[in-house]
Amino acid sequence: MSRPYARARVVLFPHGGGSASYYRSWAAAVPWDIEFLACQYPGREDRYSEPSPADIQSLAAALADGPPVDGPQLPTILFGHSMGAVVAYEVARRISADGDPPQGLVVSGHPAPALTRPGRVHLGSDEELVEELRRTEATHLDLLDNPSFIQAFLPVIRSDYRLSETYRPLPGPRLNVPVTVLYGDRDPEILPREAEAWSEVTEGPCEVRVFEGGHFYLEEHRDPVVELLTAHARAASDESAVPWLSAP
Repeated sequence: MSRPYARARVVLFPHGGGSASYYRSWAAAVPWDIEFLACQYPGREDRYSEPSPADIQSLAAALADGPPVDGPQLPTILFGHSMGAVVAYEVARRISADGDPPQGLVVSGHPAPALTRPGRVHLGSDEELVEELRRTEATHLDLLDNPSFIQAFLPVIRSDYRLSETYRPLPGPRLNVPVTVLYGDRDPEILPREAEAWSEVTEGPCEVRVFEGGHFYLEEHRDPVVELLTAHARAASDESAVPWLSAP
């Protein structure tokens, strides 16, 4: 939510199949001096009628080139979970190339870009896709037994799996921002070495933090993650004199 007296901003990128509303409680929990803004991907909620992008790079380009946020220019931290981690990374690459880098990148629950795992879930049947959602607990399980939900949202989820499973980072310079990597200690989607490999994307420092839990450890550890992002944003405000000009 927009806050006129905020001194720094955190831009939040949802997981595959997720939407901006996933972070609604985060924005409400953050202290008054920090602004949390969630990106909305095409194909869901208020962007339901918009087509899915061709690839992660196209999605990141559309978000990075979106309309400016109302209000003052602010130091900005990017945060993304699962698919949102590589979307945030690609946005960071794009705005850095344009000369307006973020003050930090926090990624969660996803291997380093070069180690992204290929997959064929997006090519499977609806039943196979639903079973994958059950396995990763990416959606509330009761919704997966709701035919109306499946009919409305499975195409979006399938498209997001396609984006994730076909993502490959293009060659380019490293970032020059601090990177923080978060993941759950029981998350089958990321190994310790895949988390540590995020250090290869930046010339800056890279810190790895491990939480108890699976792929959606965020559900039970929201408060400490919000506190971490708030601390990063406040540090960026204290240290940086060059705010990012806009947020997607």
